[in-house]
Amino acid sequence: MESWNTRRERIVKILNTSYPVSLEDLCQELRVFDKRIVLEDLHHIALTLKKKNIKLVMMPPSCSRCGFIFKDLKKLKMPSRCPRCKNERISSPLFQIQ
Repeated sequence: MESWNTRRERIVKILNTSYPVSLEDLCQELRVFDKRIVLEDLHHIALTLKKKNIKLVMMPPSCSRCGFIFKDLKKLKMPSRCPRCKNERISSPLFQIQ
């Protein structure tokens, strides 16, 4: 009956683990190739969970060259390059429900 769950329900089930899950792993598990779709789902999940006093925690992405951490993201998105060194190799954010 797993196929009857919505994509957002499957995301919540995946994130209800003892370890954080990367955006790439979520996309791969869900077989969704556009990260923006999953990020939009995560935004809505965070709002729903907030009403239930449950947190969706994001460990922010970071630059693989200089280590810059994207702490001040106003909304869930995947940065394209580092503002400090202009490197385009950015680690994936990690998500977990606590």
